[in-house]
Amino acid sequence: MKIKVLNGPNINMVGIREPGVYGSETYADLIRKVEEHAKELGIEVECLQSNHEGTLVDWIQESMGNTDGFVFNPAAYTHTSVAILDAVKAVKIPCVEVHISKVEEREDFRQVSYIRQACVKTITGHGLDGYLEAMDYLVNEVLK
Repeated sequence: MKIKVLNGPNINMVGIREPGVYGSETYADLIRKVEEHAKELGIEVECLQSNHEGTLVDWIQESMGNTDGFVFNPAAYTHTSVAILDAVKAVKIPCVEVHISKVEEREDFRQVSYIRQACVKTITGHGLDGYLEAMDYLVNEVLK
């Protein structure tokens, strides 16, 4: 079983950008946690991050036939990208939307999630551990 962990713009800056909102753990900490958890689950994981919408769309499309599920934090593209929504819908790979912060308690513009309608679950406000919860959900509830 293979899960791709996809991250959108500025996720590479966690631990640096607004630590009061996103915490002090770094992107390297996220990768380490995800890879260790994948070993515990006995699955393959690939972690990717891009600040470019088209790159994310390409990675989603390239996942057909070699990926069983997505853990995806589209970051700012959550609120703007119909292209990412369409790509996730097209490939029909189960996707869990993850946000490090509790977006539902933040600015009004963060209340809109385009990708949510293509996702099997949304996890917000659990910090980097939300990614591990999303992996567990895919492995134990969706892909079993």
